[in-house]
Amino acid sequence: MPFANSVPSWATAQNDAGAAPADTTVQGEIYLPLRDQKGAETLAKQVSNPSLSGYRRALSPQQWIARFSPTQADYDAVLAFLKTAGLTIQGEPASRQYVVFRGTPQQLGSVFGTSLHSYKVAGHELVAPSSAPSVPAALGAKVSAISVEQSRTMTRPNSIKQGDVPASAAPQVQRKSAAVAPVITTPCSHYIGENTVTVPAAYNGQTTYPTYNCGYTPQQMRSAYGLTDLTKRGVNGSGQTVAIIDAYASPTIVKDANSLAAQNGEPPLTNSSYQQLVPSPSEFTDQAACQYPSGWQSEQTLDVESVHSIAPGARILYVGGTDCSGGLDIAMSKILDNKLANIVSNSYGNIGEAVPADVIQGEVNIQLQAAGEGIGLYFSSGDNGDEVENLGYPSPDFPASSPWVTSVGGTSLGIDKNGRNAWETGWGDQLDKIVKNADGTLAYAEPLPGSLFAGGAGGGVSAVFPAPDYQRGIVPQALSKGYRVSPDVAALADPYTGFQIGLSPIVDDTTLATGAYVNETYGGTSLATPIVAAQIAIVQQATGRTIGFANPTLYSVKRVLPSAFRDVVPPNPPKALVYTSARSGNTYFITLDRDTSLKTAVGYDDVTGLGGVSFTLLSLVAQGRH
Repeated sequence: MPFANSVPSWATAQNDAGAAPADTTVQGEIYLPLRDQKGAETLAKQVSNPSLSGYRRALSPQQWIARFSPTQADYDAVLAFLKTAGLTIQGEPASRQYVVFRGTPQQLGSVFGTSLHSYKVAGHELVAPSSAPSVPAALGAKVSAISVEQSRTMTRPNSIKQGDVPASAAPQVQRKSAAVAPVITTPCSHYIGENTVTVPAAYNGQTTYPTYNCGYTPQQMRSAYGLTDLTKRGVNGSGQTVAIIDAYASPTIVKDANSLAAQNGEPPLTNSSYQQLVPSPSEFTDQAACQYPSGWQSEQTLDVESVHSIAPGARILYVGGTDCSGGLDIAMSKILDNKLANIVSNSYGNIGEAVPADVIQGEVNIQLQAAGEGIGLYFSSGDNGDEVENLGYPSPDFPASSPWVTSVGGTSLGIDKNGRNAWETGWGDQLDKIVKNADGTLAYAEPLPGSLFAGGAGGGVSAVFPAPDYQRGIVPQALSKGYRVSPDVAALADPYTGFQIGLSPIVDDTTLATGAYVNETYGGTSLATPIVAAQIAIVQQATGRTIGFANPTLYSVKRVLPSAFRDVVPPNPPKALVYTSARSGNTYFITLDRDTSLKTAVGYDDVTGLGGVSFTLLSLVAQGRH
């Protein structure tokens, strides 16, 4: 029985780069259908919607598995087929929804009746079947999707380090001589407006602009989000667990988090406040395709340190995947199959929705399990705006584009000297280099705002998912055209108004040896997502209620009390910052709220969703107010 929808859309003759390398192995994943697909969807809606009778009547993992998961007999038949074929089994979740396995391209092609080729897509070479994979007829009804392709190795952490200026901005080389000096001295600011510089006339003729942020502290973050007094009263996430999923594992996470905490006078992580379920380094797979453990270390560090900073009383459970594809599913299932947390922060995403349709449905079924168990999944919306640069067409990133998760977009946030939110815009950084003319005067290299896009919140209209009921009447029809639009909410994501982390960077991905502890400033919707997750923990503690899948209630609150959201709208005149790269010496004028084709607007928009979250808003959500 062939599975045509298990072939990715990019596996075309035009992109074909020939047979897959014979000396490699490819991860595969077989998904099994739920026994009652419609019933699982109905339960997820009932449990999450405050207007329905089943609201908050979540099932336990055992109940959900007994009611909806594939039967043990079907699962055993699929496992036996894979093992008999000589494939290596990498993951068998208790939910029986999928099996993760590995084999050579020749093995996989032979087992699934196809041939595996390499294809050029989004700047990568990925392996995929050249024709529809298939299984014997006796297994056909027991299988819903066959993934023997590498689209999900494009899953990336959605974090951006301050200073990651696009390569097109000029070679980022270390300055070799002290004689090469920036055209403007731009010291970083500990709060917005601490340091300002004079630049060529910009918006409305303005010539004085603030410099970029050194990296906000935990105290500043809590203050800006209105949590300072709550924290002093012990409303700090105590009694709640925030689970965090990423690939691999940092060897120094506790030491680094506690160094940052000591630096800022914050409580340290302890054996009771931080625990982790991580693979051993010998179990790490697809490291080159997934950007290595070093590529994920700063992500885990950002996630853990930001949750601990916003909700210092919350317990953090970090679950690491063996890789950035099936390994992340295994990590998720460890949480869902044992209900180890009811808040799960996921700061990663695919490049757009360039994943086979059958595979997307398999992933959605895992999300339905979470919703049915009263577990909220929070996914970062992405850092590449509309993804046109990577894909050639606009697309939101999956899994954030799914209607069964809460997609978290991004903002730029100016925190003033007193810790207050001075201004907030949509996150989208457009850079224009400041240059020196022959006569010594300064000028912009291009007409403002310049053409260098240095990151912005992901979002936009799904090509896969129809508009969920909860978005109807809130998301403009002219925007959605009947499809799901993401994100849903937003929080701080701009690295130039970012958060300061502390880490001992991995310097050798083979030995996982690390260098000296350093402070760096990060952003990305990978920052926004744990900020929201941590605030959910605080609200759950304060109200004694579990929020679960939040979207139906978020949109219900928007209908009756729109003022509960911080509506992020285009600033007039535009907000801007000035930044000098320590690597190149180049100075840039950064115009904010310039996120590719995505635009902030009054009400719902595809950069910040419904708007910024707050303790008051989330308290209404926790109480089921609508």
